Amino acid sequence: MLNFMVWIWLGVTALSLFVEAVTLSLVSVWCAVGALISVFVAYAGAAFSTQLLVFVSVSLLTFAAVRPLTRRFVDPHIIPTNADRLLGLRAKVTEEINNETPSGAVYIDGKIWTARSAEGEIIPKGELVEITCMEGVKLMVVRAEAAVSAA
Repeated sequence: MLNFMVWIWLGVTALSLFVEAVTLSLVSVWCAVGALISVFVAYAGAAFSTQLLVFVSVSLLTFAAVRPLTRRFVDPHIIPTNADRLLGLRAKVTEEINNETPSGAVYIDGKIWTARSAEGEIIPKGELVEITCMEGVKLMVVRAEAAVSAA
């Protein structure tokens, strides 16, 4: 018959995996890894204090090693798009950009985008601008000469 603690650690592993499956937030998967390693330590006949130390150590090490890599996949505020490929590119103003009215549009990548001046200046139709960032569906732009002199 297997050591009683082997069954306890298997239970902790299963419970941690169940909680992870329900929450999908990478909260208890670290404990599942630590508990799984503790199963082998218990099977080898190590003392409970050693099993507990292995559980805590492996869980913390797994958390410290993997959590930074997974943060970008779990962050609910990041909405993946390919519009960020427009950042840093130049566009032609098709409608005067005036943040006061609010109006403005640029043509880039075969599409007309709503645009606003990142510096608050009025940019006339026909000028070349550089895209600095996106705010919702609006492109924030600066005059192309301003972008060159700022670099």
